[in-house]
Amino acid sequence: MKVLYFSYVLLFTLLIFSVDLKGQEDELERLLNEEVENINPVYKPVVGFGVGVLNYFGDIKNNYYSPSIGTLGYKVNISTYIDNNHYYKADFFFVGGSLTGNERSYADTFRNFNFRTAIYNFGFDINYDFDHFYKNKSKRLHPFISLGFSTTLFSSKADSFGTYIDRDTQAKVSNQRYHYWNDGTIRNLPQSPDNVAASVTMQRDFEYETNLRDTDWGQGKYPQYAFVIPFDIGLDFQLTERLMLRIGNSFCYTFTDLLDHVSHKNTSGIIGNSMNDIYNFTYITVHLDLFSSPKMLKVERLFREVEFDPTFFDDEDIDGVFDGWDECPGTPLGAVVDSFGCAVDSDNDGVADYADKEIYSRHGAYVNDEGVEITESDLIALLDKSMAVGRNEIDLYINQGQTRRTGKTTIPDKFKSIDTDKDNYISFDEMLKEIDIFFDFQSSLTTEDIYELNGFFFSQ
Repeated sequence: MKVLYFSYVLLFTLLIFSVDLKGQEDELERLLNEEVENINPVYKPVVGFGVGVLNYFGDIKNNYYSPSIGTLGYKVNISTYIDNNHYYKADFFFVGGSLTGNERSYADTFRNFNFRTAIYNFGFDINYDFDHFYKNKSKRLHPFISLGFSTTLFSSKADSFGTYIDRDTQAKVSNQRYHYWNDGTIRNLPQSPDNVAASVTMQRDFEYETNLRDTDWGQGKYPQYAFVIPFDIGLDFQLTERLMLRIGNSFCYTFTDLLDHVSHKNTSGIIGNSMNDIYNFTYITVHLDLFSSPKMLKVERLFREVEFDPTFFDDEDIDGVFDGWDECPGTPLGAVVDSFGCAVDSDNDGVADYADKEIYSRHGAYVNDEGVEITESDLIALLDKSMAVGRNEIDLYINQGQTRRTGKTTIPDKFKSIDTDKDNYISFDEMLKEIDIFFDFQSSLTTEDIYELNGFFFSQ
């Protein structure tokens, strides 16, 4: 049980010590490491990536439009500052995805048309974030606009053929052209009174198998690329120093009218208006600043200036040990001292080296105030503090003298234990031994008894 109790005490002590040590390490870390503002940071390119929704606007009119409903697109970009004030960024980007158009008309069956094209848009833009108007640039929300130039590659196809089930054989008939009727159905035969009974209803399979550039409506083999002017607007959310979230909308004006294969220059097929095609990209992107310098720098100091009380760090005796932890204040000027500020005593004789005229006295020898070795008789002479006897002590003196003359000195009861050899005489060695015991706090005598012992010794 005692062992278990000791283990708990030891564990608790180690825990307290470790917590205290950790606190000291944290305090030292706080003092020696400081974060300062980077007044001249180096800005490196920022990488961004995200997804969004693509919507098409052109000659083929979709029956509905919503910026949140369309085809999936994705964007990758790299941006960097191009001015010293960091108001403008150059943004190099790539946008990929697909555009689709589906027009369904009951009044004019010839206007029923669909297409889909993959797009690959490469370009750059100049981004402005309105920081001219922000006194505090540390705000996390920033609107932005941008204007750029890019090139879009496209390859338009149409879903013109499908399959149906033959009424008689129940076999699947493939690769049959769609024929749109004004009742809203799609059939395998053109609309006519004679084909009402013979035609079979079909459903679109949304497999875009027909390359529209091979369907010549008067434009020939036109190039399947176009220059684009993208205009972006949105909001930047600075989540952390190195992480930003952007919500934006890119309005892309193309210099072509053939994304959907329909143009006002067509000589056959569907003839469109004179407007160029447009598409829109609504997106969310994440931007990572992985390589720029940090805004705050961690400075590791070899030492740290701290405020302190100058009186605590004063050295009144100029011995190299501050008064706050000098155990021996007032050491003479020039005296050699130890780490506690006490004068060095090389021979441990009780006399410091600066006052010791015999620095290397024998170990255990009696020395005087100057550190010089003396004999036992010299020590007895030094301890003799005899002086004139007062009137009130004359009787004691006479009695002691008579006792000395008769040779029958009586040792007081409280001193009898000091006479170890029982010769009825307290020798010098016996007296010194008792004094040593007294200073070791092992004697039953008081200070007054010691003085009395000294007087009795000389009166024997």
